[in-house]
Amino acid sequence: MAIELDFAAVLGQWPLLAKGVAWTLALTAVATLVGVALGVACAWLRVHGPAGARWVVGAYVELIRNTPFIVQLFFVFFGLPAAGLKLTPEAASVIAMVMNLGAYAAEIVRAGIVATPRGQIEAAMSLALSRAQTFMRVVLPPALKRVWPALVSQIVIVMLGSAVCGQIATEELSYAANLIQSRNFRAFEAFIVATLLYLGLSVALRRLLNWFGPKFLFGK
Repeated sequence: MAIELDFAAVLGQWPLLAKGVAWTLALTAVATLVGVALGVACAWLRVHGPAGARWVVGAYVELIRNTPFIVQLFFVFFGLPAAGLKLTPEAASVIAMVMNLGAYAAEIVRAGIVATPRGQIEAAMSLALSRAQTFMRVVLPPALKRVWPALVSQIVIVMLGSAVCGQIATEELSYAANLIQSRNFRAFEAFIVATLLYLGLSVALRRLLNWFGPKFLFGK
C-alpha cells in the first residue's frame, strides 16, 4: 500500500508554524541570556565563593544535571502554584530553561576558569585590579574562549529541549506541529516539517553563536 504524502496540508498552516518558530526563538534567546549569566555567576561562586555558597551552588548543579528537563518543567508549572506562585506556560518554560542551562553552563564555564594560569591572575592583581575586575577582564574572556564550543552545543540542546514545553501548552514549534496534525491528521508530514525546521534552527543558531562569541565576548 503506497503512502500518499500531502505536505501542502501542513505548509498551508504556515502561520502556526511561523508562530511556533518565533516562540522557540524567543524562549531560546531569553534562556540563553539569563542562563549563561546565571552559569557564569554560579561558576565563579563554585571556584571563589564562600563555603556555604559553594555547597548551595553545587547542590543546585547536581540536582538539575541529574533530573530530566520535563520533570523540572512540570515542577515549575504544576508544583509552584501549590506554593502560591501561578505562572503562565511561557513564563514557566523560560524559568525551567534558564534553570537547566544555568546548571550546565556553570560546570562548563567552571572548567574554563580553573584552567586559567595562576600567574595570569597574580599579574592582574599586581596591577591593582579588584577581584571583580580581574575576573571580568582577565579570567572570564579566555575561559569563555576555551569552553565556547561546549557552551554553544549546550545552548543548542536547550533550544531543542524547548520542544517539551509544548506539554504545558507553550505555543512553540512542537506544539504547532501537534496542533496541525490534530486538525488534518497529517502527523507524518507535520513532524517531518517540524524536524526540518528544528534542524535549520540548530544550524543557524550554532553559526550565529560561533560568530558572536569571538566577535563580542572574547576576541579572536
